Amino acid sequence: MVRKAIIIGAAGRDFHNFNTYFRDNPNYQVVAFTAAQIPYIENRIYPPELSGKRYPNGIPIFGEEKLTEIILQHAIDEVFFSYSDVSYENLMHLASKAIAAGVSFSLLGPNDTQLKSNKPVIAVLATRTGTGKSTISRMVIDSARDVGLKPVIIRHPMPYGDLSVAVQHFKTYDDFKRHNITIEEEEEYADHIKRGVDVFAGVDYKQILDQAEKVCDVIIWDGGNNDFSFYKSNCTIVVVDPLRVGHETLYHPSEVNVRLADAVVINKVNVASDDMVEKTVESCKKINPNSRIFKVNSEIVVDLPDLVKNKRVLVIEDGPSITHGELRDGAGVSAAKMLNCQIVNPRESAVGSIKRAYEKFPWIGMVMPALGYSTEQVQELQDSINQVDCDAVLLGTPADLRKRIKIVKPAAKVVFEGHDAAIPKFTLFLHEVLTNLKKY
Repeated sequence: MVRKAIIIGAAGRDFHNFNTYFRDNPNYQVVAFTAAQIPYIENRIYPPELSGKRYPNGIPIFGEEKLTEIILQHAIDEVFFSYSDVSYENLMHLASKAIAAGVSFSLLGPNDTQLKSNKPVIAVLATRTGTGKSTISRMVIDSARDVGLKPVIIRHPMPYGDLSVAVQHFKTYDDFKRHNITIEEEEEYADHIKRGVDVFAGVDYKQILDQAEKVCDVIIWDGGNNDFSFYKSNCTIVVVDPLRVGHETLYHPSEVNVRLADAVVINKVNVASDDMVEKTVESCKKINPNSRIFKVNSEIVVDLPDLVKNKRVLVIEDGPSITHGELRDGAGVSAAKMLNCQIVNPRESAVGSIKRAYEKFPWIGMVMPALGYSTEQVQELQDSINQVDCDAVLLGTPADLRKRIKIVKPAAKVVFEGHDAAIPKFTLFLHEVLTNLKKY
């Protein structure tokens, strides 16, 4: 008997799980996706070009709030949870809602969803959004190049635009315009492109893998949120944030990642207290006593420090990190403190969806989230920034907003760079791993 299913997602893991497990599976009929966390992704269709011959009309995507309604309306048998960075509490609330409606609630694991590459893969994962995966991925890139390997980045999906584009290949900033990507996508791709590393993303990760394998010696999986890898990896590195000590056992699939880890990197140790760092180390050791643990500093670099030093500044931070990632602030605030800036509160100047973000995510500090999931939202972000009474703007987001919107005040950009903070050195570990992968 064919079981009717709903996939609960957030425009990423959900589509991958469908492609790898459900698309050609005669035992299931996927009736719908539901969407959460990310705005503007519901009320679309997962396209027939990707859904396959069993779904000639594609598959509808609804808001997650309609879950019970869809279960009852379509006599659903099973709900599959398929997104990341969700608290155990909220995960079980969803499970309870599904079970109370009479259906089973399931999660798919690596054996059912991971793809195998013919090139070596290093997976960079995390325990929360905003731990600094990209910083660590850049350290892996540098080590790969040092041993003579050509790396590519395959980025966890962010399909906020045209879902029929199975593969996106970014080589230059011009490719951002060609694919009409959001600010959130640029936040993840820009620093890699700046370093001359090809970035692949999209919707169908088998097609993406086939293309990436043709142009590289090693694949670096740059994970999204705290999801686990779509590919079987030769080495799994998990980045942990000591500023959110204990979250590795409170969020899904954070604990999964730590249990999978060959190496755990405690990032940001230069801005966390010794007590926070050691509690994080002990927590990770308890979950996975066999993983190697390294400590890394995330050190600030500001491109135009004289524009903001000693000034009254508006700080713009990475959107996902301070919204569903639950950070009060990030790189921008750290840079502002370093440069003796006075941080101004932007709340009263925010308009539209930017204003509503402060209401939805009340933990946000005296910063503005770089939200830009649509043309309308980008305009609201620009209006909100330019209405703030300040001397300058400090961009803590990896996306260079100066290239996307008109900022009327002087603006400087912040990046984090990773450096060894203790012995054993993480860079030596990477050199050893990548040297061995040359024999792959």
